[in-house]
Amino acid sequence: MEREAMKSLLAWKERKHRKPLLITGCRQCGKTWLMTEFGRRHFEKTLLFNFEKEPALADIFRYDLDPGRILRELGMYREGKAIDPENTLIIFDEIQQCAEAVTSIKYFEESGLNLYLLCAGSLLGVELKRKKVSFPVGKDEQLKLYPMNFSEFTEALGGGKYLTMLREYDPFREVPAYVAEPMLRYLKLYYIVGGMPEAVRTYIETEDITEVDRVLDRIIQDIRNDFAHHAEPRDILRIGWIWDSVPKQLAKDNNKFVFSHVKAGTRARDLEDALQWLVDAGLVYRLEKVSVPQIPLSACSDATFFKVYSADLGLLRRNAGVGYRTVLTEPEGYVIFKGAFTENFCMTELTSLGIRPYFWRNDNSAEVDFLFEDDLNRIMPLEAKSAENTKAKSFASYCRQYKPAVGFKVSTKNMGDNQKDATHEISLPLYLLWKLPVYIE
Repeated sequence: MEREAMKSLLAWKERKHRKPLLITGCRQCGKTWLMTEFGRRHFEKTLLFNFEKEPALADIFRYDLDPGRILRELGMYREGKAIDPENTLIIFDEIQQCAEAVTSIKYFEESGLNLYLLCAGSLLGVELKRKKVSFPVGKDEQLKLYPMNFSEFTEALGGGKYLTMLREYDPFREVPAYVAEPMLRYLKLYYIVGGMPEAVRTYIETEDITEVDRVLDRIIQDIRNDFAHHAEPRDILRIGWIWDSVPKQLAKDNNKFVFSHVKAGTRARDLEDALQWLVDAGLVYRLEKVSVPQIPLSACSDATFFKVYSADLGLLRRNAGVGYRTVLTEPEGYVIFKGAFTENFCMTELTSLGIRPYFWRNDNSAEVDFLFEDDLNRIMPLEAKSAENTKAKSFASYCRQYKPAVGFKVSTKNMGDNQKDATHEISLPLYLLWKLPVYIE
């Protein structure tokens, strides 16, 4: 497998003055593999210290926070000799298990040792909040890792040649059938398998969706176990209710997240902390409403009116109880959930591109699925369609009213574009959403 985040790690390594780098992301999205594989490729030696598997490590940090002493003792602990900092990648994994190790990042940064120090933690934000530990502000760099996005998934399954051709094509060229058809098949597989690395690897090794489903079910059980082990006792049940409610609420025609639909008799104020736990854990994403788009979108969004999406399509499918044959054959009753999967796909792809999206809805209930802004402060609408029909009254209404320079319709339809009044409308195949930055430029 190849992860795009590897490029970010290499850029970090080559910086003359680097800070410790913290990698965050949901459990089992590939943080440990990424760090150790990076070390294998680019360093003479990699030393991995896992605070969950080796609780005795905490004693080294509890004595004091002197970076030189900690470094010496870590070397003796692991190898019986001093660490060579110029040629060694040091990894602090599951760092949330040791509050003193978290605090030590500040002192490593201030020491001038300029170490190659990577840190990672699952449920890092959740655990630090629960333990009332503050993260050293400004003393580290941060990298967010997500489940594998669609292009990483396609590459892993052997579709790299199609990605290469799509990169080299003129951006507005209609995609020939010999590329479009396999890409649509990969897209359908991605809806089934998702991007959790173990699920992807299992499919590559077995090509057996039943085995993939076993992996996804185990990951979901691990996630449920995390609720019990890492949440406040009062929130454990509530987190589970919300987790179970996400696919149901996405499948509604009006898929605004409604707290009263989570469980009868519950109120928003009883469930807000539980939802935030899932957000902090990286398991779900919130998409907030904008009624009158202005720059920045964050300043005009309505935090009380939002949708909730899953961080991974495979987990969403299993949590919803949608069998893989349903995704493959698309029976009539699958229409609503196919739309939900398509929206969720767009949400995770945009998020993996570093885009923070919103959605637009006016007082007349006209709605555009996604709004985002680029580096030039241009606000762009994006409408998601699960089939080839790209007619969208709300999208047209938005473009007439706000006259965006560029607007996107993503669907299974082939590439196309036209100028409609002030807006350059681009019809983008769903399997090309990873190329969105090219069209924004």
